[in-house]
Amino acid sequence: MEMGFRWYGEKDDPIKLQDIRQIPGTKQVVGALYDIPVGEVWPKSEIKSLKDQVESAGLKIKIIESVNIHDDIKIGLPSRDKYIENYKETIKNLAAYGIKVICYNFMPIFDWVRTDLHYKLADGSTDLAFQHKIVEGSPDDIIKSVQKNSNGFILPGWEPERLAEVKKLFKAYENVDENKLAENMEYFLKAIMPTCEKYDVKMAMHPDDPPRPLFGLPRIYKNVEDMRKIENMYDSPYNGFTICTGSLGENPKNDVPAIIREFVKKNKAPFIHVRNIKFMGNEGDFHESAHLSSEGSLDMYEIMKALHDTNFNGVVRPDHGRDIWGEEGRPGYGLYDRALGIAYLNGLWEALNKA
Repeated sequence: MEMGFRWYGEKDDPIKLQDIRQIPGTKQVVGALYDIPVGEVWPKSEIKSLKDQVESAGLKIKIIESVNIHDDIKIGLPSRDKYIENYKETIKNLAAYGIKVICYNFMPIFDWVRTDLHYKLADGSTDLAFQHKIVEGSPDDIIKSVQKNSNGFILPGWEPERLAEVKKLFKAYENVDENKLAENMEYFLKAIMPTCEKYDVKMAMHPDDPPRPLFGLPRIYKNVEDMRKIENMYDSPYNGFTICTGSLGENPKNDVPAIIREFVKKNKAPFIHVRNIKFMGNEGDFHESAHLSSEGSLDMYEIMKALHDTNFNGVVRPDHGRDIWGEEGRPGYGLYDRALGIAYLNGLWEALNKA
């Protein structure tokens, strides 16, 4: 197992690479090129610049999170072939600089959704929260809820320039149900997989977050049954998954350790997000928590044991930490709580090794 840490780049992340290097046991940076518009080819020069930055700090980078997929591909428009060709070119360019895994998702319109980016806990820390009563309204209701307590940040996929087009996007997705979205994903995978196999780059799909339909939009990576369907779209070690324990764990019916065991054994889970959540009063409502089992609703020991028992040798990263000790950066992506999460996960791993 290699420990990683997500980094948003010199321009947009208050956390420095040197900070990451000082977290014991952390060698991998999980990064991306955030200024490249969705659907455009990632230039080699910018990929090289990112790699050089990371390596000059004494760290490594072999996972990109994320190369986002253009909505035309998800909708299945005739223009999708152009964007798929661009995606294939990006895969080749990333491979030229040692990238081995691309994390991505296939969620329509929006990325992960929370209804509060600064949910206050009893100890005074803040974190991310999701409450169904708010999403039962319109996307505008969520926007208003999040903006009240956002600290100037926005959810991924909710950028102002994108929201300006959101009504058009909802119209474009009108005839895309779960089956159609799955068909469009299969078309995408069959088109890019030969390139992935040729250039030795694995695709690792991230679960829907939360793992349920929102605003009438379909979701196709919610549980183990969905994963098996996606696996069968193109059966190859290069068609794999990012297993996010928090996202899948948001549905208490998902047996996260069992999912890890199945897909790591199949060599189809090269990247793992390990985080905890705490269920609240109403079914399906939750907030993020410290990584410890005692702080949340997921058994982190059993999750790490599943990775250990299957000889997982990919990259793990902590995810969605709290804002603690006065830190006020990107919600969910502060330094302190994620560093504490790494210390805890490494402690579990050491104990499992010695046992």
